[in-house]
Amino acid sequence: MEEKKFDINSIIGFILIFGILLYIMYQNQPTPEELEAQKKAEQEQVEAEREASKQNETLVTTAEDYSNTQALDSTQRVALQNKLGAFSYALAQPTSGQQTEVETDVFKLVFNNTGGHLAEVKLKNFVDYDSVPIYLIKDKNSSFNITFGTADNRILNTQDLPFQPSVTKSGDNTIVSMKLKVSESSFLEYRYELKPDDYMIDFSIRSQGLSNVFNTSQPINLDWQQKNIRQAKSISYENRYTRLTYMHDGDKLDKLAQMNDDEEVVDDVRWLSYRQHFFSTILVAGETTFKDVAITSTDLVEDEEVDTLFTKKYTAKMPLAYKGGELNENLGLYYGPTDSKVLKSYGKDLEESIPFGWGIFGWINKALFIPLFGWLSGFLPYGIAIIVMTIMVKIVLSFVQYKQFLSQAKMKILKPELDALRKKYKDNKLKAQQETMALQNKAGASPLSGCLPGLMQIPVFYALFMFFPTAFDLRQKSFLWADDLSSYDSIFELPFNIPFYGDHVSLFPILAAVAIFFYMKMTTGQQMATQAPQQEGMPDMSKMMKYMIYFSPLLMLVFFNNYASGLSLYYFISNLISIVLMLVIKNYIIDEEKVLAKIEVSKSKPKKQNRFQKKMAEMMEQAEQQKQAQQKRKK
Repeated sequence: MEEKKFDINSIIGFILIFGILLYIMYQNQPTPEELEAQKKAEQEQVEAEREASKQNETLVTTAEDYSNTQALDSTQRVALQNKLGAFSYALAQPTSGQQTEVETDVFKLVFNNTGGHLAEVKLKNFVDYDSVPIYLIKDKNSSFNITFGTADNRILNTQDLPFQPSVTKSGDNTIVSMKLKVSESSFLEYRYELKPDDYMIDFSIRSQGLSNVFNTSQPINLDWQQKNIRQAKSISYENRYTRLTYMHDGDKLDKLAQMNDDEEVVDDVRWLSYRQHFFSTILVAGETTFKDVAITSTDLVEDEEVDTLFTKKYTAKMPLAYKGGELNENLGLYYGPTDSKVLKSYGKDLEESIPFGWGIFGWINKALFIPLFGWLSGFLPYGIAIIVMTIMVKIVLSFVQYKQFLSQAKMKILKPELDALRKKYKDNKLKAQQETMALQNKAGASPLSGCLPGLMQIPVFYALFMFFPTAFDLRQKSFLWADDLSSYDSIFELPFNIPFYGDHVSLFPILAAVAIFFYMKMTTGQQMATQAPQQEGMPDMSKMMKYMIYFSPLLMLVFFNNYASGLSLYYFISNLISIVLMLVIKNYIIDEEKVLAKIEVSKSKPKKQNRFQKKMAEMMEQAEQQKQAQQKRKK
C-alpha cells in the first residue's frame, strides 16, 4: 500500500515540475524585437562569412560604394569596410565640407575633398571674349586620379576616396595638403604648394607607411583628362590653335593632330601641355621623365553652331613608379596664359609649346619678331606697334624688291633681242634656248635672279603668319574699330552663316584684299610684259597670272575673315608699303637707259658658263637628241 502511494506521489511531482518548467520557458521566451535583432545578427554573420570567403579575389570599388557614407547603416558600413580594407579608415575621419577653397594673387582654386584633385581653377587676371572670368577647370571638365592595387587584392581609385584637407602657410607660400589616410601616420598625400603671383604649382604625390598596403606587383597609373573650355569669340579659330603638345627624349617636340582625333604612346616625356590657344594646362615631370604615356586628343567641334562649349578633349595615362614600396613624385602643374615670356621664366622649355613655326620660321620668330614686337609695344599702342614693325620689315627687305624690279627691267630691255632669237631659231628649239641662255648670261639678266630674291621673303612671310595668331600680348588689345587684335574685327553681323566665310564681315581682310589686288595687278603686268611666248605643250603662264590677280585677294577675303585682325592689319600695311616701294623703285631708282648701258658693257665682256649652266646646256642637248631620235623612229 505504501509502495503504491509512493508511485502516485512521484507521478504528481513529475507533473508539477514539468508544469513549472513550461511556465519558466514561457516567461523567458524572446520578444519580437529580440527575435528581429537575432535574425539581423545571423544575417550579418552570414554576410561576413561570405566576404571572408572572397579574400583571394580582387575587389574593385566604385564611387557609388561610398558616395553617401554618412547615411550607411551598420551592415552597409561593414560591407564597405570589407571592400575598402585598410582605406576604410578614411571614412571615419571628420570632414569639413565637400570642397576646400584657396586664393592667391593669380588663382582662385577649389579642391574636391573627394578625390583630392582640383575641381575649379579660375584665373583672376583674365576674362574671355564676353567678359566672363577665365576658368580652365570648372563643372567637372577635368579629372586627375590614381588607380592602384592593394596587398589584399583590391583595386582602388583616388577619385572616389575621401581625402582629409588642410591649408597651412610656409612663409609667403600656401600649402594645401589632401591626405587619404589608412591611419594617422600612414596615408597617400597630394601636396600643392602655391607661390605668390605664380602660375606654376609645385605638386607632389607621396605616400607614407603604405609599403605593406600597396600591391607593388600591380601597376599604379595616373589618369589625367580634361575638356578645354571655349574662351574666344570664334570657336573654330580657337580650336585651330588648341593642341596637345609634349616634349620627350630630351628636347624633341611633338604634337597630336590639329583638327582630327589622334592618339599616341610616347616614352621619356618631360612635360605634357593641354594647350587652349591663349591658355595652357601643363603637367611637368620631376627628377625622372614619364614613361610609356598613352595620350589622346578628341576634336569636340564638329559643328560650330552646335558645339559651343568645348574645343578638344585630352587624356593622358601614365604609370608611376614605386620607390621602396612607396610613392614619391615631385611634379609641376601650370595653369596660366600661353605667354612666351611667362613660360620661358620657368626654364623648362615650356615656351616651345607655342606654335611659332618649325625650323627657320620658329627661329626667326623667337630671335627677331618676339623681341622686336615686345620692345615696340613697350612704348607704343599695339596697333601702332604692328604698323611700325611692318614698316621696319619692309625697309629691311626693300633690297629684295629692288632686285626683283631690276631683273624685270633687264628682261624688258632684252625682250626684243630674245624675240628675234626665238624667231630666228623657231625650227630649232634647242638652239633657241641655248642662244637665249647665252644672251641672258652675258647681260646678267637671268630669270632666276628675279625669283630667288622673292623666295627670300617666304621665311619672313610664314614666320609672321605664325607670330600674330600666337602673340598673347595682342589678346583683347583694341585698335581703331577692332576690339581685339587677336580676334576678327567684325563690322557687320550677317543673319546667316556662309561656309568657309562665317556669319560676319571683317574690315581689315577687305582692306588687305584690295591692297593685294592692286599690288598683284602692277607686278603681274610687269612680269607679263617680259614673259616669253608660250611654248608648245607648256601651260599658259599669262593666263595663270591673270587668274592669280583675282584668286589671291579672294583667298585673303575668305580665309582671313575669322583670323586675328592683327594679322590682316599687317598684310594690309605690308602691301601698301610694297606698292609705294615699287613705284619709287620703278620711277626714281631704276633708270632703264643706265641699265641698258650696263647690259651693253656686260655683253661685250667674255663670260664663262658656270657649272650649273653647263649642266643645264648638256641636259637640254640630250633632251633635243632624244626628241630627234624619236621623230626619226616615227618616220
